[in-house]
Amino acid sequence: MDDDALLAEQRAYYRAAAHEYDRPYAEYEALQQLLAVVDDLPITGDVLELACGTGQWTPRLAARGRSVTAIDAATEVLALARARTTSPTVQFVEADLFEWQPPRRYDTVFFAFWLSHVPPARLPDFWNTVSAALAPGGRAIFIDDGPAAAAHEDVLVNQPAPAALRRLDDGSQYRIVKVFHDARPLTDDLTALGWSVRIRTRAGNFIGIAEPPTTAS
Repeated sequence: MDDDALLAEQRAYYRAAAHEYDRPYAEYEALQQLLAVVDDLPITGDVLELACGTGQWTPRLAARGRSVTAIDAATEVLALARARTTSPTVQFVEADLFEWQPPRRYDTVFFAFWLSHVPPARLPDFWNTVSAALAPGGRAIFIDDGPAAAAHEDVLVNQPAPAALRRLDDGSQYRIVKVFHDARPLTDDLTALGWSVRIRTRAGNFIGIAEPPTTAS
């Protein structure tokens, strides 16, 4: 089955949900604490942030890196991210991450709550893109939901990829890709792709640090 329609609906959801996007960060202390984890991660140099959303993580990355290039496909969330992030070292780019290719290399590639939105069939290409974006010695750092988060989602079956149904305040409904990665299988999958990876769990989330295959060009 083709996942293009599902991904199009996912993009539409995040555009429509822009002004509801930040609600969990205000309501859940555990998520607020997770934001602070950035201060303990090896984020250095020029940083590429994939799927930056409304910029919850972007100022923290800017405080640790030399520069931040923050990318998202949704115009509406980027507008909120720009309003939140005043650092002159941050550049925002609107682009579809399933089509975008890095024009340069970065010391750190960071993405929070994005990996779970990548269909499994597209993971090898996604990680190839991440590898192509990393400078020699660079690292990918990622944060996402673990399997326990499935209990809080309306999980769908018989979809082109693992998916969930999200509802907005106006009653509209959208399908999104939602893969609840377990740390061990994800580690195995990345290792099979040639990555060196360490993943640790924190409450219902996981935090990963990965180095690309040494043969990456």
